[in-house]
This record gives sequence, structure tokens and C-alpha cells, in this order.
Amino acid sequence: MMTQTTPAVRPARPHFSSGPCAKRPGYSPQELNISALGRSHRSKLGKSRLGEAIDRTRALLGVPDDYRIGIVPASDTGAVEMAMWSMLGERPVDMLAWESFGAGWVSDVTKQLKLDARSLTAGYGEIADLAAVNPAHDVVFTWNGTTSGVRVPNADWISADREGIVICDATSAIFAQPLDWAKLDVVTYSWQKVLGGEGAHGVLILSPRAVERLESYTPPWPLPKIFRLTKGGKLIEGIFEGATINTPSMLCVEDYLDALKWASSLGGLDAMHARADANAAALGAYVEKTPWLDFLCEDPALRSNTSVCLKITDPEIAALEEADQRAFVKAMEKLLESQDAAYDIGGYRDAPPGLRIWCGATVDTADIEALGPWLDWAYASAKTAL
Repeated sequence: MMTQTTPAVRPARPHFSSGPCAKRPGYSPQELNISALGRSHRSKLGKSRLGEAIDRTRALLGVPDDYRIGIVPASDTGAVEMAMWSMLGERPVDMLAWESFGAGWVSDVTKQLKLDARSLTAGYGEIADLAAVNPAHDVVFTWNGTTSGVRVPNADWISADREGIVICDATSAIFAQPLDWAKLDVVTYSWQKVLGGEGAHGVLILSPRAVERLESYTPPWPLPKIFRLTKGGKLIEGIFEGATINTPSMLCVEDYLDALKWASSLGGLDAMHARADANAAALGAYVEKTPWLDFLCEDPALRSNTSVCLKITDPEIAALEEADQRAFVKAMEKLLESQDAAYDIGGYRDAPPGLRIWCGATVDTADIEALGPWLDWAYASAKTAL
């Protein structure tokens, strides 16, 4: 049995939540430009701040010039739903799911839109058969499974000659993993993930093929106002120039701008990828030497470098009823929070019992390294209390 001695070094920033995620190192709200607060988002000033957010997003991510970028309501969920409700139904659709959010998109398409979709699914820690995707179909998938710790290894499985459009929920992948823009027609994310921004806003990125679908196809169901991307059969260009559908929080926009500037100051996208990779590697090194813990995803090529999901492999704990396993994890969480050593690291409620540790770019590798001994301490303490 390992020691229950309290570790000497705490993570300087014990924020390991998978959303909202840790703010950037050195963050201070006092540094935000608040000149647009209390002003109309449609004023010259408001539009300029929203426009800058779009321009900086394009520059940092390397989004092609002919792709549109819009800021939309309701976080990544709103962006995904907007795309599905506005574009699906023109042809068959393949729905890929290997975690709870992907399963949610399947449910919405089959039960709400009532489309005869083909579901390609896999359990937590695994991935669907990507080779089974039909290039004549539309495709909806989640690049990085936030609740399962599984990601697609690349976009090679998407046909360059596809007939359908590809809708990609990239919320916990973008800014941490390379995306192949030529293979993606719709990309959605929330800036609360890898950039550590505030919640409630989504980003919707459309390829020319996606715009063509919007302008040539009208779905048979009514669309709520916040889902409407066209008017009179033409794309509403203003949405992609800073004229948002509804009133955004200009404070959240400034927070996003702060994160984008920080990312650029590091050296851009490559530096963001490197930070996430270093964090995941540090956590991986700890897991490899820890006998009571392992990755939920067994295949290293498919493991996330952001939302890293872990399972407790101690036979005594693994033999407990699921409710008791979850209670054990909760006890560990409570112990860690009481010591300000780690916040919000329990696995997602629909996922198997275990831990989920955010390793995105706003987390410092030194804090991941300091976390390991605290996990050992919490595990030993919780087990002693059984």
C-alpha cells in the first residue's frame, strides 16, 4: 500500500476541468479591453471587436480564405445543431459516435429530424469503423471524444472525392490537434476548451461546399431563428462578418481575443499543439508507472492529448458495483479539492467510472507532473476509508 503522506508540492493551478477549462497562464481579467462593454454589438466598435475575433481565428488556425467563420449562440452544441438542422436531409447520412456527445448528435438526427441515418458506433475507449463511411453520404462525427478520451488519428478516411458534406464537432480537438481543412466542410467548436475561454458562444466554420449546400437545399422542417443561415436562398454573409444572430457577450469576446493573442505570442498553432502534447506525455509517463490506473483508450494512436480519460484498474475497486466505483471516484475528487490539488477531474456522468484530466494548451506541464503524487495520495486515502 502506498504512503498516505500529503505530497509537498501542489499544482500551481489545479484547474483540470474538461470544460470550462483552465484559463491561460498569467490570465487576469484586468487586462481585457472593456471599451465595447455597454455598447451595441452592432455599433462600429462592437463589429470591429467581433471582426477581429474572426480574423485572428482565421490567422491562428490557418483557415482557408474561402471558408466562412461565424460566431453563433449556444456554444459548440448550438453550432453543431445549426449545421445539422440546416444542411442534413438532402442525402443519406452516416452518424459516427464513440462517446456521449456523438451519441447525442445521433439521437437528434434520428429522433428529432427523424432521418433514416446509418449509425456507426463504438464503446467508450474505442472508435467506430472509419473505413465503413460512405463517401456518397453526409457524415457527422466528433474529432475528439471529450468524454471518452478517443480521437480520430487523422482525416485520411474522408474521401477527397466525396459527394456528401462532412460536419465535424472539433470542440476539444481544435487548437490542440491538426485538422485537415480540405476534408472538413463544417467545423464547430467552443472557445471554452483549448483556449480556456468563457462559455455560451460557439464558432461555426463553413467550406464552399457547405455554403453551396445551404444555398441549394431547403430542409423540410421549420428552422428556429437562431438556426437560420440563409435568407432568400442566399447565405446571410453578415453572420460571418461579425453581425451575430443574437446578442453576444462582448466581455466573452474580449476574453476570447485575449486567448487568441496569447496563443499567437507563444508561436501560434504549432506551439499550442506542442503544449498539449507535452501535457499528455507527462500524464502518460505517470500512468505507465502507476499500477492502479490505466487509460480508458487502450490504443495509443487513438488517445486524446486534451481530454485524457483514465480507469481505475485495482481489482478490488474494479470489482465494486458501478455506483460504488463512482462513489470511490467522488471521494478522491473531494479529497483533492479539499487540498486545492485538483478540481473537477471526475469522469463524465455517462462514461464508465474513472478520472478525466484536461491536458489542453492552457495547462502547464509542471502542474500535470505535480498532480501525479496527489492522485496516488487521494487513491490511497479513499481506499483506506472503504
